[in-house]
Amino acid sequence: MTLILGIDPGSLKTGFGVIDATGSRLAYISCGIIRLPAIALPDKLKIICDSVGALIQQHQPREMAVEEVFFARDPRAALKLGQARGAAIVAGVQAGLPVAEYSPRTVKQSVVGTGAATKDQVQQMVIRLLKLAAAPREDAADALAVAICHAHSMATSASLKGAARYARGRLKLERGQALPARVEKP
Repeated sequence: MTLILGIDPGSLKTGFGVIDATGSRLAYISCGIIRLPAIALPDKLKIICDSVGALIQQHQPREMAVEEVFFARDPRAALKLGQARGAAIVAGVQAGLPVAEYSPRTVKQSVVGTGAATKDQVQQMVIRLLKLAAAPREDAADALAVAICHAHSMATSASLKGAARYARGRLKLERGQALPARVEKP
């Protein structure tokens, strides 16, 4: 059982999602939105850091995943988003969690199968993958998608554990390691 906290940062709303990843099985735990009041940015960043810290204390995740900044048309908006991301990351690091970062395109690719997926497609796949009765709000669904992406990444890493690399269709192992019981060509 590995609890994963996914974060979709924002300077107005920060989405969060908690899932349990056990092997290839994913289970929904919690999700929501941290709504930020119309106050100075430094005060918003403190709220994000404190709120993510409280979520970590409440759920005790073992891993944290955060969506990276995408390039926005407005550089000021991208900077604010980056600062919100930083506040969430600080909360995770202060709690001693490993923090993974994924681009929006990687998250969409992992959850929907295409990096060009729409927000609605991501939301619908989150519902299916986590067997939810109702659709979570958009920012919460995005945070759950980040957590799912991290779970998929962890599962892939675990399946390749011990493999140094693939070369010309053959599995290269690190010195002293035995072949897995069953090796399939990629």
